[in-house]
Amino acid sequence: MAGHNKWSKIKHKKAVTDAAKSKIFSKHSALITMEAKKANGDMNAPGLQAAIERAKKDSMPKDNIEKAVAKGSGADAGSLEEVLFEMFGPGGTAIIATAVTDNNNRTAPEVRHILSKAGYELGAPGSATWAFTKTAEGYTPNNPVELSDADGEKLADLIEKLEDQDDIQEVYTTADTE
Repeated sequence: MAGHNKWSKIKHKKAVTDAAKSKIFSKHSALITMEAKKANGDMNAPGLQAAIERAKKDSMPKDNIEKAVAKGSGADAGSLEEVLFEMFGPGGTAIIATAVTDNNNRTAPEVRHILSKAGYELGAPGSATWAFTKTAEGYTPNNPVELSDADGEKLADLIEKLEDQDDIQEVYTTADTE
């Protein structure tokens, strides 16, 4: 019976790491599908190539990448859309969250719920994007804001909860990270 306990510990650790990988792979898959849809299946499109390279860096299997590209090139790709959520967090920090979803009527209320539990609200379109410059890598803050330790912890908690939401791809903030 000594080996049984060891195996059960390994099994539980493996389940945790597998769940984390699955979450990362599903986010990459949605992004690749979205980029394949934009590129009409053209594998040489820069956006699709960048999404595939990011997935490869996280060790996403080749067959999963090919399935995502095929899904984006197929007829059912029309249901995915890219959504931008704008909000303000602790210490007046502007936050932008990008999402790829097949149902914005599900995703928006989930994001709104996460924010309301933390005491914040979604902003109107354009309310936070003015604080960022769009680059090839995403959004960079124009004027980074320094936060107190308490606000920094609240912001880290909020970002973690937003990233745990399945459809959220990236979260950008104007908080000074240096």
